[in-house]
Amino acid sequence: MKRIILTLTVAILGIMASSAQKFAMVDMEYILKNVPSFEMANEQLNQLSQRWQKEIEAKSKEAQTLYQSYLSDKVFLTEEQIAKREQEVVAKEKEVTEMRQKYFGPEGELGKKRNSLVKPIQDDIYNAVKKVAQKRGLQAIFDRASASDIIFASPQIDVSNDVLTELGYGK
Repeated sequence: MKRIILTLTVAILGIMASSAQKFAMVDMEYILKNVPSFEMANEQLNQLSQRWQKEIEAKSKEAQTLYQSYLSDKVFLTEEQIAKREQEVVAKEKEVTEMRQKYFGPEGELGKKRNSLVKPIQDDIYNAVKKVAQKRGLQAIFDRASASDIIFASPQIDVSNDVLTELGYGK
């Protein structure tokens, strides 16, 4: 009787262990650092951002100069001239705000450019992670770079290099 219970217990534990979910970790920061096209896309975005920022700063400086000129000339101006100059200053400041929104706003050019450059790379990485998961029979792969609640993960379950190999950047 004891043998039967012991055999059943061992069999049940064996079945439970074999059906346990398998999971792994990847380090997306590490993967992205090792994908040259991502680095090139980031460099392009930085250059574009700097160019647009300089353009905005130049317009902002124009608005500031216009305002300073208005303040220094205000005592010599008529009411009509004051109103006209104030409108010019407000229009210039509005132009700066619209330009900032156009380039850096939620629906701005930088966001659109980022999507066009980075989204295909992210899709390729996602597909590579999916292939690695399928090849290894994994049910879940977690990103250790974004998972702040993971305190420790064994390097044995890190499949980042496998993902890089799947992408063609083997380590």
